[in-house]
Amino acid sequence: MKRFITVGLSLSTLFFCFSCAQKETTEFEFELATIQATSLLGAPLELPDRSPESNAKLVANLQSAQTAFDKDPFEMNTIWLGRRYAYLSGYQEAIKVFTDGIKEYPESYKLYRHRGHRYISIREFEKAIADYEKAYELMPKDTLEIEPDGAPNKLNIPLSNTQFNILYHYGLAYYLKEDFAKAEEIYTELLKEYCDNSDLYVATADWLYMTLRRQNKLEAAESVLSTILEDMEIIENDSYFRRLQMYQGKLPIEELFNSTGEDAALSLATQGYGMGNWYLYQGDTAKAKKIFQQVVEGTSWAAFGYIASEADLARLQ
Repeated sequence: MKRFITVGLSLSTLFFCFSCAQKETTEFEFELATIQATSLLGAPLELPDRSPESNAKLVANLQSAQTAFDKDPFEMNTIWLGRRYAYLSGYQEAIKVFTDGIKEYPESYKLYRHRGHRYISIREFEKAIADYEKAYELMPKDTLEIEPDGAPNKLNIPLSNTQFNILYHYGLAYYLKEDFAKAEEIYTELLKEYCDNSDLYVATADWLYMTLRRQNKLEAAESVLSTILEDMEIIENDSYFRRLQMYQGKLPIEELFNSTGEDAALSLATQGYGMGNWYLYQGDTAKAKKIFQQVVEGTSWAAFGYIASEADLARLQ
């Protein structure tokens, strides 16, 4: 059953109503499915609870995106509308927006890039791979196009590019499918061609290292680690940097968890997966499974570390 709630209450219901503070007649209404996906372990994945302040900001951003789209549904306005739904964890709704957009702009590698990301979020890896194959085919490969951030970093400087994001998620989809040879191929190209700053480099190196370890390519994995330097200037991918330092033996494993407040759940997913992997590499499968289980008992179910933990638990059962 659907019902109205005001912004600021739990996001666990289906129907939302946004009204201005002055109680004017203009309202913004939209629907989100309560259950957005099913985990790889068979559990329903529901809309997360957020603070009233966070809810209000995300809904206001969605309203602005909807207004812009209604005025002019061109490619970029379509992308932002889908992204704003996704930031509210409305991945099914975002996929619909992107799908409608692809019908209008069938050559848009950017729309394929974003839809593929959200197919990963809902655990439909084959569809994600198909989207990234198409995005890679269509994207210009001799340039780097800065991709604007939906959640700006502390310096408010966009660091990623569209080409990077296509290959990064493309490799991830194969990693989650346990096709590590294909993931290695993609991450190797990504590291060589599209990582133009340290943040992108450490994010890619981290997944490439894990991909190589899963194939028992120890020498190649150590070669990747040797490129990670202590004085790298990292702006937003500190979690990946710290995981790599842990793999190097420069950071004690127990120091990975140091985030509190709103960052704690995401840190559990990201750093927990790295910790579980470390035990897996040591041959301690029981300890790895215990940590992966701890990750999937958290709340950040769209985080890549959470999804990868699910995939490993499903494989290790």
